[in-house]
Amino acid sequence: MYNGLNLSLGNLPRLSRAKSRSISAENFKGEKGKGGMAVHTTGHDYGPHLGQGWKVSPCVTIAPKTVFEMADIEGPGAIQQMWFTLKGLKRFTILRIYWDHEETPSVEVPLGDFFGIGWEKYAPLVSLPVSVCPNNGFSCFWEMPFRTHCRMTVENLDDEEIVLFYQINYALTDVSEDAAYFHAQFRRTNPVPFKQDYTIVDGIQGKGHYIGTYMAWQVNSNGWWGEGEIKFFMDGDDQWPTICGTGTEDYFCGSYAFFLKDEKGHDQYAVYNTPYVGMHQVIKPDGSYSSQERFGLYRWHIMDPVRFDSDLRITMQALGWRHKCEKYLPLQDDIASVAYWYQTEPHAPFPKLPERDYLEVI
Repeated sequence: MYNGLNLSLGNLPRLSRAKSRSISAENFKGEKGKGGMAVHTTGHDYGPHLGQGWKVSPCVTIAPKTVFEMADIEGPGAIQQMWFTLKGLKRFTILRIYWDHEETPSVEVPLGDFFGIGWEKYAPLVSLPVSVCPNNGFSCFWEMPFRTHCRMTVENLDDEEIVLFYQINYALTDVSEDAAYFHAQFRRTNPVPFKQDYTIVDGIQGKGHYIGTYMAWQVNSNGWWGEGEIKFFMDGDDQWPTICGTGTEDYFCGSYAFFLKDEKGHDQYAVYNTPYVGMHQVIKPDGSYSSQERFGLYRWHIMDPVRFDSDLRITMQALGWRHKCEKYLPLQDDIASVAYWYQTEPHAPFPKLPERDYLEVI
């Protein structure tokens, strides 16, 4: 019988042997028939007159400099949807996911960046695998299969406690032999050294396919910033990549500086959300083409995954335009990114996550 994974409208009517489970602060272990049983926890003060079962445990409080284990699931199965929200969003809240008892995480990303919010300010994001709804309601629908075990944690690097609401929906079911493991890695370079490419990801080893990029880009120069080319080095590529893009705005499926005319005829950045690609966040200090503009962009390779057999490295040029002399200008911008991919295990250990002060958005 069908295992209940790889869902689409086309196979939604099919019956399955999968068992649906969900983890939240109302059922920490996702156990059958054990939800909503709390008596004393975060929501107790608001409804003691109602008693057990009336929203007694809707969230958790994570103390400063501590790690909270959200999920400890015995497989086989697959994560099918996750939802989070918290107040005071900072890059100091780190999401980690470990598959099949591995020692190093396959996902290690600040929570906001994982959902396309790197600048710590709400912006709607409407796409197939990731959405951000009012007010900082983060959801993802990436399917994440595992064979023996799934562990998820959230680390609070801040000096203050955080209050986290979360729901992790998953299926307990058989996993096919050709199913790879979900990975996501965060990087930030501030500033990008002059005439050096920004590295989105490097050191991927194994067989798999690349499925998406989120970039939080701050421009540190006046003028247009999006001329740089993305490059995919795969399966032994050295100096020259197998796949080379034609410009930053081209990779994110925009064109001509993402500009549209406003009612006064002035060029303005056009925010856009589509199922696979978008520039959903624009933060401008004053006008356009100004230093310190910030952008949030996503590109999901759902219909065009980049497949590799042994290794993968991805870079993006930080390249702008010097208007007065009509020449390219290498930039020294603040760029952060999340790379998303599936691959076989074991994976190569990730670079050490930057320390808290380097993560901070100023």
